[in-house]
Amino acid sequence: MMTTQTSTILLIYTGGTIGMIKDSETGSLKNFNFNDLLKHIPELNLLDCTIDTQSFDDPIDSSNMGPVYWQQLVSIIENKYDHFDGFVVLHGSDTMSYTASAVSFMLENLTKPVIFTGSQLPIGDLRTDAKENLITSIQLAALKQDNVSVIKEVGLYFEYKLYRANRTTKINAEHFEAFASLNYPALAQSGVNLSIDYNALLVPENKPLLVHKELEPKILLVKMFPGITQQMVTHLFNVDMFKGLVIETYGSGNLTTQGWFIAALKKVVDSGVPVVNVTQCSGGSVEMGLYQTSAELKSMGVISGKDITTEAALTKLMYLLAIEDSQKDFKTLFETPLRGEMS
Repeated sequence: MMTTQTSTILLIYTGGTIGMIKDSETGSLKNFNFNDLLKHIPELNLLDCTIDTQSFDDPIDSSNMGPVYWQQLVSIIENKYDHFDGFVVLHGSDTMSYTASAVSFMLENLTKPVIFTGSQLPIGDLRTDAKENLITSIQLAALKQDNVSVIKEVGLYFEYKLYRANRTTKINAEHFEAFASLNYPALAQSGVNLSIDYNALLVPENKPLLVHKELEPKILLVKMFPGITQQMVTHLFNVDMFKGLVIETYGSGNLTTQGWFIAALKKVVDSGVPVVNVTQCSGGSVEMGLYQTSAELKSMGVISGKDITTEAALTKLMYLLAIEDSQKDFKTLFETPLRGEMS
């Protein structure tokens, strides 16, 4: 039997639209005191769970998110892990997929839900999507079956759907349905009832939580486009400046076969810097060697990102490069699913 009873949930506010209200005098948006949460959403009193709140000392716009704040977030979860059944993280939507993907790698052996959510409109707005997103995220984080959490991974809930966080991408800046997971089904859908896709959920081993706080921030992302110049590539591919390279290629992993580009890329690979090939398409998978334009990448040792998102590829690279001894067989390690981020 599924229930939310007796669950204790920690609500963590990092910043973002969801935690803002309009100043009645000036009309400008400002962060509200999360200790007054029940004042703004009295419906939370109806939930069969206990909710505690914690906010970043200085809530930040998600455009300023990065590894330092990710470390701060996982430290909060680590310190409170034994005291709560689940965690709901309120975050600005613009970089939510990056943060949620990073956190999924930083929390190894996670056996409790960590659910990210946010909103397109402030919590005090008449037409806000914040209330539904927040209420349902808490319900999902509180769900138990036989006194065990149903969700045991990092998720992202937005507009009636719970996704595996490291499979998501923000696809719309205006619609309430702001996120998509094109290569993996939703973990749950909210309608009259909560519908859980049990076959889609991660089933982790029951091991102690391992928290990885070190990340390698020196990562370069290059998106291929018709007309990219040799001078620009030569400037960007300075291996003294970065430790890992992600290339967003065309279609199933294709890029220009011009000799100068292949030579520049081979120089990066031969220097020992891992190069990950991800598709710039929203959905689909890299399949190196399918076309002649990607066959050479395969032979030179470029890593296939398969159906991973750019957000997950970047954060997985940051995570793996910071792990000792991960260089032993980096290509195999990257191409192996660690948190359900790729097929």
